[in-house]
Amino acid sequence: MKEASGLKTSRSDHRDKTDRIFGIHPLMEALQGERRVERIYIARGRGGGAVEDLIRLARSKGVPLHFEPREVLDRIIGNTKHQGVMGLAAAKAYGTLEEILERASKQDEAPAVLVLDGVEDPRNLGAILRTADAAGFHGVITPQRRAAGLTETVAKVSAGAIEHVAVARVVNLTQALETLKAAGLWIYGLDPGAEKNYLEIDYRGPVAIVVGAEGEGISRRVLSACDERVRLPMKGRVASLNVSVAVGVIAYEILRQRTWGSSK
Repeated sequence: MKEASGLKTSRSDHRDKTDRIFGIHPLMEALQGERRVERIYIARGRGGGAVEDLIRLARSKGVPLHFEPREVLDRIIGNTKHQGVMGLAAAKAYGTLEEILERASKQDEAPAVLVLDGVEDPRNLGAILRTADAAGFHGVITPQRRAAGLTETVAKVSAGAIEHVAVARVVNLTQALETLKAAGLWIYGLDPGAEKNYLEIDYRGPVAIVVGAEGEGISRRVLSACDERVRLPMKGRVASLNVSVAVGVIAYEILRQRTWGSSK
């Protein structure tokens, strides 16, 4: 087993083909997921049960371990909290709409899909992926333009969920919605100006939930492609919730209905 030193300070050797993963839990998820972890760097003297578990799992997977002075990791990683560990993994590959729908079919479940229109903040995307995984969504769809990609920050904020959620990146969101409609999904756009409360809907069938970024919301073209618009009730003076919070609210209503039945 290779256990060595020599972490390069240049990022060019892995920027295009690999992602950096920081933190013990995200690395554990990556090792147990579908991506190939190429090597792991650990700060010398970094101990503890969680680190030992990480080392054992990495060795069982045949992943090379490199032990470096803590200051070297700090210099390479910068201000990101890394817990004294960093891994290089094959870049997270995007899936397809067909793969998302196939995942639902394999699980013998009605598809539940999130569609993100203009979510550019990687922290919001990471939080959304974490919620999508927890609430049992079969995949997330994002556009190629004006949208956050699957970056290191997204992976960190998702707490490992990025390894388990299928993400499809499409050229045209409205066309993607038409594809979902053809597959039998009903499309709901989350819009503060909608008349219907989100709690009035039965989500137990095949559904896609479309959300937009703060400020602009869902674009007109995408909103016009939705079958129906719903809103989250707001009693305060703020006009809307953070997009990741809004996703959490409606995602857990869908999970509740699918687990315990609709209250209608």
